[in-house]
Amino acid sequence: MDFWSYFWLLVWWFFFVAYLMVLFQIFGDLFRDDELGGFAKALWVLALIFANIISALVYLIVRGKGMAARTMKRNAEMVSAQEDYIRSVAAPSSGSSGVEQLAQAKALLDSGAITPEEFAAIKAKALA
Repeated sequence: MDFWSYFWLLVWWFFFVAYLMVLFQIFGDLFRDDELGGFAKALWVLALIFANIISALVYLIVRGKGMAARTMKRNAEMVSAQEDYIRSVAAPSSGSSGVEQLAQAKALLDSGAITPEEFAAIKAKALA
């Protein structure tokens, strides 16, 4: 094969991979959409299987704006859930008082798990 054959092979592979990425995005959006009924989803799947590129373009034109809105909503929900999880894990337990925190820190200091400087920082934070 000469250079141009490799070049066009590379171009066609690029378009094929790009088409597959768009197709996976469409299928993901199609099955995540709660507003669309099962019969309509089945019709879209059949159209995407039998009239590949045309139905993908039609889907992106007709439902593209809603697809973007659903993706943004899903991403915002994921960020919110992640922030809630981080807050729940990072927050100190509500049942531990400053005295309990000092006792735990002293036990850690005695076992050698923390340095005296770290103990002083924990003490200052617990007494604040």
